[in-house]
Amino acid sequence: MHEIASMPDNKFFFTRLQYESGDWDVDQRMPSNLLNSLIEYTTLKVDTKENVVSLSSNDIFRCPFCYLSGHKLVEFTAQERANFEKYVRNGGFVFVDDCNHDIDGLFAKSFESQMERIFGADQLKKIPNNHPLYSIFFSFDGPPTTSQELNGWGDDIVHDYLKAIEINGRMGVLYSNKDYGCEWDYDFRNKRFYKIDNTRFSVNIVMYALMR
Repeated sequence: MHEIASMPDNKFFFTRLQYESGDWDVDQRMPSNLLNSLIEYTTLKVDTKENVVSLSSNDIFRCPFCYLSGHKLVEFTAQERANFEKYVRNGGFVFVDDCNHDIDGLFAKSFESQMERIFGADQLKKIPNNHPLYSIFFSFDGPPTTSQELNGWGDDIVHDYLKAIEINGRMGVLYSNKDYGCEWDYDFRNKRFYKIDNTRFSVNIVMYALMR
């Protein structure tokens, strides 16, 4: 089995997972916005270029932090499924964000079905709102609400939880129906117009992933 490599040159790099089904290349400005927040708020050394890796490639095992998102069907190939399982079971971290912000939408249903097929029924569980994820850097009372959740598209519900899959007490998959990718999909230079920077939660996600 593969083991997840450490970050080269001690630099954090953001990896987007490309998969054959669905639309994996959504919210294209979000990674640079997230990376800018890490530079602005933390002392991490950061590679500012987004890294795109095919889920079916062994390159995934060089990536300690991965992002997977989309609106459409998630139906992994046999190789994608095998790599996803090996990656998570060997210490990797995947942040998965549903762009439909809809628990009954195609992405949500198909992705959750893939997780059940790979890890077994009921392994994707709600995490409590006092989880260390919400206090590891900035303090939150739970997952921050997005403007996308109440815009008349999707299920029109504010989801007051995130879900996760843990392997031996270690979070390997963090799953959101809140559409953070779209919420953070803007030029990072426009953050100055926000009273409170809405990308701060992305810092928590990355810091938690690195410090588990």
